[in-house]
Amino acid sequence: MNVVPKPISFIWDSGNLEKNWVKHAVHHKESEEIYFNKPLLILSDASHSNTEKRYFAYGVTNKGRKLMIVFTIRKNSIRIISARDQNKKERMNYEKTT
Repeated sequence: MNVVPKPISFIWDSGNLEKNWVKHAVHHKESEEIYFNKPLLILSDASHSNTEKRYFAYGVTNKGRKLMIVFTIRKNSIRIISARDQNKKERMNYEKTT
């Protein structure tokens, strides 16, 4: 599924910047890296898409950290809602799929 706008740009809610760092130790710049690295797996998040479409992105940072990102598209930019490490099941599916 290709929903990532070109050129890739990001918008951030100030609360999410802090939340992702405090809760999951993921810096916002690190979470942005997965969109520029391969493989990148994007899936629709239909169960949380009540008011706007949401997506899951599974990818790898420049240092090889495997992240799961929840995001939406606003004004042709990626708005990251949540970023954390992939859990064991997600890593297995990501590696098998990609």
